[in-house]
Parts: sequence; C-alpha cells; structure tokens
Amino acid sequence: MQLKVIVSGLILVGASASSVQAQVTIDVSKITCDQFVHSKVSSPTLIAAWLSGYYHAKQNIQLVDTQALQDNMSKLQHYCEDGKNFKVPVMTAVEDMFGKGKK
Repeated sequence: MQLKVIVSGLILVGASASSVQAQVTIDVSKITCDQFVHSKVSSPTLIAAWLSGYYHAKQNIQLVDTQALQDNMSKLQHYCEDGKNFKVPVMTAVEDMFGKGKK
C-alpha cells in the first residue's frame, strides 16, 4: 500500500515537472537580424509585436494599426534577410528604417 502511494506521488511530481516551463528573459536590444529572421530567439512575429509596442509606447500611441504592423514587419524581415545585415541589432535596424522612436 505504501509503495503504491510513493509511486503515485512520483508519477504526479514527474508529470507536473514536465509541464513547468523555465522563465526566459531576452535582452531585445541584443537580438541581431540573423537571430530575428531565423527564429533563433523567438518567433519574428512576437519580436515585431514587442518592438511595435515598445516604440508606440515611447510616442504615447495607444492604437495598433495591424496592417502597418504587418507591413513594417515585412520591411524589417526583408532588411534583415540581407546577409550583410545579419549582425545589425534589430532595434538599430528599426531605428534606421523607420526613424528613432518610430514604429
């Protein structure tokens, strides 16, 4: 009886441990174009959405233009896909392409 309880407890602990994910933090200012376009850090869509929110917050803009977000992401991806830009930080690329503090 006691063995069944121990085994059951170990199974429950193992099952819950496998569903727990580690918390990961990312310094977005260090993400390069290579990491962005090749999904080495996270999905490009998630990074682009975060960048859009970051730059909109700097300008105190609370609206999201989803078409502009998609267009800007496409432009950023195109820029970053160029091998000569692989080492450029994504935030630098955004500032160069759209101006400082822009989307």
